[in-house]
Amino acid sequence: MGERRVRKMLRQMESGEPLRVTGAMPTTTKLARLAAMAQKFGYAYADVRQRDKQYLIVIVPDPTPEARERAARNRARYPRAADGGELPRLAPEEVELLKARITFDMTTMYTDKQRILLSAIAAVGLALPVGLVSGEGGMTVVHAALVWAALMALLPAGVAVNRRFREKYAARLRAAGFTPVTEPDGRLRYVPPGGRLPGHGNPLAG
Repeated sequence: MGERRVRKMLRQMESGEPLRVTGAMPTTTKLARLAAMAQKFGYAYADVRQRDKQYLIVIVPDPTPEARERAARNRARYPRAADGGELPRLAPEEVELLKARITFDMTTMYTDKQRILLSAIAAVGLALPVGLVSGEGGMTVVHAALVWAALMALLPAGVAVNRRFREKYAARLRAAGFTPVTEPDGRLRYVPPGGRLPGHGNPLAG
């Protein structure tokens, strides 16, 4: 997690507005560490989004008394956190739980039917160049169709892997006391013990 990215996020948080943040070549661990740092200063992880093949996390102000107290305490202890000063240390278990939430939310970002449709469209983009290179005339279409069919044959394995990941992280969240909730669009999410989805209903967070 780059310090420059963290400090930029902390400065943006001074606006009190919902934010979408990411890092250079973001991994789920890097995103989780960003979310964990945001929680130190009064924000909460709300969701994950994808833009231009890159993942971003959505963080929103946390209005709970516990969050306000934690933010006031950390601002007093780390007054220059956004401007080059000392940053709070992150608890590994906190980062791991956020990583589990982010990963689970990634697996439920699209339904299986949506994934198949998106994969079919992406496969066309991959198959056409191969067909143009390897075939001539009418064989171009044949070769492209064969490549597309081969790629689509791999889809069931990809769907199965996604389901395994989803169940793995769902089990981890349930073990930590998180509660499953279903959004109006049917998407399954997990909320912290005694909590609810941060920023629920906010156009940026939802």
